[in-house]
Amino acid sequence: MSEVRLLLVDDHAVVRTGLRMLLESQSDLRIIGEASTGAEALEMAESEKPHIIVMDITLPDMSGIEVTRRLKQTHPEIAIVALTIHEDEQYFFEMLQAGAAGYVPKRAAPDDLIGAIRAAAVGEIYLYPSLAKALVADYLSHAGSEPPQNSLEEPLTPREEEVMRLVAQGLTNDEIAEQLVISRHTVARHRENLMRKLGLHNRSELVKYAIRKGIIAP
Repeated sequence: MSEVRLLLVDDHAVVRTGLRMLLESQSDLRIIGEASTGAEALEMAESEKPHIIVMDITLPDMSGIEVTRRLKQTHPEIAIVALTIHEDEQYFFEMLQAGAAGYVPKRAAPDDLIGAIRAAAVGEIYLYPSLAKALVADYLSHAGSEPPQNSLEEPLTPREEEVMRLVAQGLTNDEIAEQLVISRHTVARHRENLMRKLGLHNRSELVKYAIRKGIIAP
């Protein structure tokens, strides 16, 4: 993706102005609109077709979680990156369940937000480190109660196992391609195959699987 089209959603004009200055300093990012309410965000997503929406959770008319849920139903191709003051695990898990591709606290460094946007632009998920730990802890607390895995799982090839380990460690497709000296297209194909074989749907499920199988450490 040569240029990433961004929509900023925050009810504070000063925050939106700061975000615009930060993000437009990056040559590959372009702000195509701003919204201060959930209703405006839904309308602008329809009219402006952004690639990514930087979404606050606290909005005057509806929560950013509800906006995200609605957007993913009508425009699943749009990636949502939450940028919020809330670091409570409840907000974090609800936003992920709604379909967000990233979750960044407003206290984070600018590079964290830029990194989250670029990860979302290539179909990756970005989780702020302290919140990623919460995701792993939540999995471990429920691991004993999970149903047994299907014994008829289609076995992975050695290369698919390598790709799974690196994806679970948080590497992007480009980083995996460089490390394994293969093309990004080949990485994507291996990734699709292993997710299909294991019956997984997203990176968080893959991380849980990799921890359960001892492929990566919690």
